[in-house]
Amino acid sequence: MDPILAARDWISQDPDAQTRNELTALIDAGDEAEIAARFAGRLQFGTAGLRGELGAGPMRMNRVTVARAAAGLARHLLSEDPHPSVVIGYDARTNSDVFARDTAEIMQAAGVRAMLLPEHLPTPVLAFAIGHLSASAGVMVTASHNPPRDNGYKVYLADTSQIVPPADADIAAQIDAVGRVDELARDTDYTVLGTDVAEAYLDAVADLVPPGPRELTVAYTPMHGVGGQLLTHAAERAGFPAPHVVEAQADPDPAFPTVAFPNPEEPGAMDLALALAKDLDADIVIANDPDADRCAVGVRTVGGHRMLTGDQVGALLAEALLRQGVEGTYASSIVSSDLLGRQAAAHGQPWQQTLTGFKWIGKVDGLVYGYEEALGYCVAPHIARDKDGISAALLIMSLASTLQAEGRTLLDLLDDIYRQHGWHATGQLAVRVEDLAIIAEAMERLRSEPPTWLAETEVTTVDDLAKGYQGLPPTDGIRLGLEGGSRVICRPSGTEPKLKCYVEAVVPVGSSLEDARTRAADTVRAIIGDLRSYLGVE
Repeated sequence: MDPILAARDWISQDPDAQTRNELTALIDAGDEAEIAARFAGRLQFGTAGLRGELGAGPMRMNRVTVARAAAGLARHLLSEDPHPSVVIGYDARTNSDVFARDTAEIMQAAGVRAMLLPEHLPTPVLAFAIGHLSASAGVMVTASHNPPRDNGYKVYLADTSQIVPPADADIAAQIDAVGRVDELARDTDYTVLGTDVAEAYLDAVADLVPPGPRELTVAYTPMHGVGGQLLTHAAERAGFPAPHVVEAQADPDPAFPTVAFPNPEEPGAMDLALALAKDLDADIVIANDPDADRCAVGVRTVGGHRMLTGDQVGALLAEALLRQGVEGTYASSIVSSDLLGRQAAAHGQPWQQTLTGFKWIGKVDGLVYGYEEALGYCVAPHIARDKDGISAALLIMSLASTLQAEGRTLLDLLDDIYRQHGWHATGQLAVRVEDLAIIAEAMERLRSEPPTWLAETEVTTVDDLAKGYQGLPPTDGIRLGLEGGSRVICRPSGTEPKLKCYVEAVVPVGSSLEDARTRAADTVRAIIGDLRSYLGVE
């Protein structure tokens, strides 16, 4: 269909005056290029659900896109269960509450019992609520740590983990079959849940913390998101002093005014939290991302506070659970450090690698702990089989306070782990692009002309993950194995316009821990430098 005609058709069914006016202004201005871009296709529903920039048109997140998604998901659920139910949650981003109510109305009218959480709450509460209420599915309206202009639509099924194939393809097909959204039935007689769901979640999370010391000074930021009150209540319920919260980032704010990107991993995002930690001489620093499914941790050092990597936090949480005697499968994504495998083996527990994304970790049989290096940790699969920044923060607080009572720190425990298993240094090269074709071209070059040397070390293996790797399902990625055990994995981000390269160097610890640390860090830096040259992003 001609883009102008498609835009007029869109306007005729759009329930939102703002996006109707947005498209009308583009038509009146004769901006055919922008209109064509908005109608060049549709946001694709996949294992990450939907995520994109807010605005009018099928390539944007808006009430029409969400209505179609809700109707398609309802049809999928009804095809699986004659009496399905869904729990719907939302964060504090622009229009998250509107999208959640639209979903509830359309689901309820379609014959799916819809239950809406009473206010903006963290993603982990939604995941927990699915099992707590024995629902068939869950929907969380969030764009997690994406830029302020984005929003998203994450779908869970009854096992409290995110969707994986083939469910994603069936839901996508059902969405594609939805007609005009102004012809969809709506029903406002859905259930608005009370505060008891969040209270039950808090009880479950507080019960995770074993008996022990509770004295700890924590500098904390929810990064303008919805985790602040819940993390504070969870800490107090578990017996910890209330964390000291970064005042400028304490309240939910969809504009995220103090950060360029509301992601604890982004440069500058942790500056205010680190400054507060310095003022307090805090024992540790904790951050959640805006929907509180991720957790970042910082530590005090001789030269001031610094952030740990996601892999380091993953190793610490695993060590805490292994030492508690938690038995079962320990899992991590393929781009995360291999250190977890060595830790699990030392305690006689199985380790399983998965594809990138918590949707895969959540499906591991017998899972007792799972993590991915992008600050995602599942320390309690019985609460939800998804990453949870609140429960991870509590377990880190418990570990730090116990160590502090012994005159030790998280860094001391990390050193113990490295002495036993070798120094594992990790790093990442992330290339953000405006044109997604750049990522496709880079992946094709990696496949056809991979580098033969990195950091003056020979590349000995090249595995195309699209052909499967060690029994894993095919995915778009390349694994480069280097002589001596280092490795690189390059893949497109599943949620952002980025090419990501994950680097790990492993160095045995001999007589000097500091020497191993230096050699491993130098190797990681050299590999990243050579990758920059190879990719042309110096």
